[in-house]
Amino acid sequence: MKKALWYLLVGTRGGENRARIIAALDDRPRNANQLAECLDVDYNTARHHLDMLQEHDVIEFGGGEYGKLYFLTDRFERHREEFKTVLEAM
Repeated sequence: MKKALWYLLVGTRGGENRARIIAALDDRPRNANQLAECLDVDYNTARHHLDMLQEHDVIEFGGGEYGKLYFLTDRFERHREEFKTVLEAM
């Protein structure tokens, strides 16, 4: 998870938006449309970042395909301190 967080947030473009998505999901679960509105980004941009975060096991979804809610994974929760370290380096 440590390498994934550094890659997702610092090593690639879009890290700031991914960090904002993590922070928004830490506040409460949301669907892709709610995240796009909350972060003031295009829906497709939000979906791209959600897919990247899901691919690296930072987030997971619950519910059906339509309007599915995203949550932070238990694995991410175990590495929350590393997330804070990465944020400080951004």
